[in-house]
Amino acid sequence: MTDEDCMSPVDSIVARLTALHPRRIDLSLDRLQRLLAALDHPERKLPPVIHVAGTNGKGSTIAFLRAILEAAGKRVHTYTSPHLVRFNERFRIGKPGEGKLVSDEELMATMEECERANAGAPITVFEITTAAGLLLFARHPADALLLEVGLGGRLDATNVVDNPLVTIITRISIDHTDFLGDSLEKIAVEKAGIIKRGVPAVIASQHRDALAVIERQAAKLGAPLKIAGEDWTATEERGRLVYQDEAGLLDLPPPKLYGRHQFENAGLAIAALRTAGQFGIPSAAFDAGMVKADWPARLHRLAHGALVELAPAGSELWLDGGHNPDGGRAIAATLADLEERVSRPLVLIVGMLASKDCAGFLNNFAGLARRMIAVPVPGVEKGLSAEVLADTARGIGLSATSRDNLSEALEAVRKLDLDPPPRILITGSLYLAGEVLRANGALPA
Repeated sequence: MTDEDCMSPVDSIVARLTALHPRRIDLSLDRLQRLLAALDHPERKLPPVIHVAGTNGKGSTIAFLRAILEAAGKRVHTYTSPHLVRFNERFRIGKPGEGKLVSDEELMATMEECERANAGAPITVFEITTAAGLLLFARHPADALLLEVGLGGRLDATNVVDNPLVTIITRISIDHTDFLGDSLEKIAVEKAGIIKRGVPAVIASQHRDALAVIERQAAKLGAPLKIAGEDWTATEERGRLVYQDEAGLLDLPPPKLYGRHQFENAGLAIAALRTAGQFGIPSAAFDAGMVKADWPARLHRLAHGALVELAPAGSELWLDGGHNPDGGRAIAATLADLEERVSRPLVLIVGMLASKDCAGFLNNFAGLARRMIAVPVPGVEKGLSAEVLADTARGIGLSATSRDNLSEALEAVRKLDLDPPPRILITGSLYLAGEVLRANGALPA
């Protein structure tokens, strides 16, 4: 059986569309604007849009936005990337109560419609996928569309939306330097490209160089800014989330998503909704949103499944798709907090892409992890070999070995015979995280 025989019908269409452009990433808006014109401009017929850019925390912030809005009885579309297991995860269609992933049948029909309208012209797969999403979202009534930037912002395909309700910029850090630039200022220019004239922008706490770029762009466009630490705060106090802005204080349950950084991501969502002001969200919906927000593969504890059964008895198995130094810092801080509550030896299973700052990511775990086992990331062209990754880890003081796959890595953890049973974290890549969910049998719904 070939790989093509194993493809779902949706995957087969995506593979066919990938051949329309020689590069998977080619940042530009011209090709998509041409296609949207041929589709009668669905980007002009959308529900109110909340547009989210940034390096880390975009998906988690959208998860909080969706949970709060749905708790308030709103119908919410979401467009996120990349997917973990199924391509359909990128498109959630708003329904009363809770949105649903788009069906295979509707997604296939919509992507084929975009393919016909494109008429064989060069276009990247993300651009035509975005066109399909905008077409879907324009055809289904909803109260809001949560739109996640794919890469950067200024020239990202999602930036064809001219008049969002509000924009959000999460924490900016160094990543994707081959496309966005090799400095924080250059990357911030790309992220700040989603700011629109007169549209309020809600900003996470930033390095001063990134914030200066954002402030200049906002001033040029007359976009009001709501900045963390200046116009609003979201802090942990006695285990609860305390949010405060000029409209008052909210004393909320702690976010369901693990980690100190999730308090700020939740705060971003609250600040954006309070800034938008048009949804009429009752305080009970903010409470419910904190405890209902879910976002797989972000400090996600796997409670059962095939891989959990391979782990040592009594151990904890965690999953996070973090892959850059700032993301590693947030993960390590959360693991340190968990260690203070319940002490266990930490074992990392890591797979990464060659394009990432592997040493910068792993350095966060030096002195925290007992052992690291490197694995390849299956099914990607630019994966780093497990041996090279293990060498990198040893170079920063981590005790590291390599294995050929996840099963062998978990077998190696069992052979360590640690007491108490370890806390195991699989991390380093969203592509690896998707493989973990697929192998474990816990699929996003």
